[in-house]
Amino acid sequence: MSSNPASSHRKRVEHHDVPNHAHALTFSCYNRMPLLADTYACSQLAVAVARAMQTQVFDLLGFVFMPEHVHLLVFPRNHDAQISRLLGAIKRPHSYRVKQWMIERADPRLVVLTVRERPGKEVFRFWQEGSGYDRNIINPTYLHQMLDYIHANPVRRGLVKKAGEWRWSSWHSYHAADNHDRELPPIRRIEEVL
Repeated sequence: MSSNPASSHRKRVEHHDVPNHAHALTFSCYNRMPLLADTYACSQLAVAVARAMQTQVFDLLGFVFMPEHVHLLVFPRNHDAQISRLLGAIKRPHSYRVKQWMIERADPRLVVLTVRERPGKEVFRFWQEGSGYDRNIINPTYLHQMLDYIHANPVRRGLVKKAGEWRWSSWHSYHAADNHDRELPPIRRIEEVL
């Protein structure tokens, strides 16, 4: 444990990297700001998620990008896959690309997202510190329920009337004939994995 008092209050999330367990992951934008209300930020997140699934040997079973947080359902393809590495492989490159885009446009949010970590060190924070929320899932019925829950998130929030109207979701991959928007990360259907 760090002796730094600022880090001692951070929420610690344990990741149980157990073979054949799916994971329901949730992580948030810095201070729950609606940073993913921006099409560019979402499209870059889609790229980062797709690349991370390949490099970190996970299958993406489902997802929804909300304005201020993300839900992912993932399944490890081998015993070496680790959630912490997967999250780093998504967040770091995504944050870097969005920061460069904001710099080019002199985006005023840069001031709020540049945080003084300690004297002489400032960092850009697109994502809330910590690893978010992680739940292991072994029951296929519960996994389908979780998928339905995340797909309904934009409806519950009043952003759309039907889940299929929200672009930044895997809903179409499960329910529509034209099931894949090429800008979204490809998914592997639950029944193909379990």
